[in-house]
Amino acid sequence: MDTNKTTNKTTTTKSASVPRTDAPNAFSEMAEMSAMQSQEAYKKMSAASTETADLIKNSSATALKGLQDYNNKFLEFAHTNSNAAFGFMQKLHDVKSPTDFMELSTEHARTQTQTLAEQAKVLAELVQKIALAGAKPLQEGLGKVLNRAA
Repeated sequence: MDTNKTTNKTTTTKSASVPRTDAPNAFSEMAEMSAMQSQEAYKKMSAASTETADLIKNSSATALKGLQDYNNKFLEFAHTNSNAAFGFMQKLHDVKSPTDFMELSTEHARTQTQTLAEQAKVLAELVQKIALAGAKPLQEGLGKVLNRAA
């Protein structure tokens, strides 16, 4: 008998407790699907934020134009009021009696009060116009952007 000979017998044992499934494939598919959905959501949000930035930029440009118009109108009114004040001062120089002074002062106060009321009305209407002009495109555009992003 030869004792140096070794016999190699390989036996394969089947694991009875762990059945072979496609779990790794399922996880891989879910990860791919999640990545695709994330990319799609990112693209939508990126497009929405770009559109929103453009809307804000356009709305700001509209508001800036409106503020320039308001400033110009305000300066026009300041010029008109300054001229009225200087005109009043020139007329005061020619006043000879207290009665003339009272009449002139009363007339100036009445006309300036009326003028200031009209100017305030014009400026208020201009502010309202500016606010609506700036807000309307922004409001409409944001509604569209949010609907597309959803």
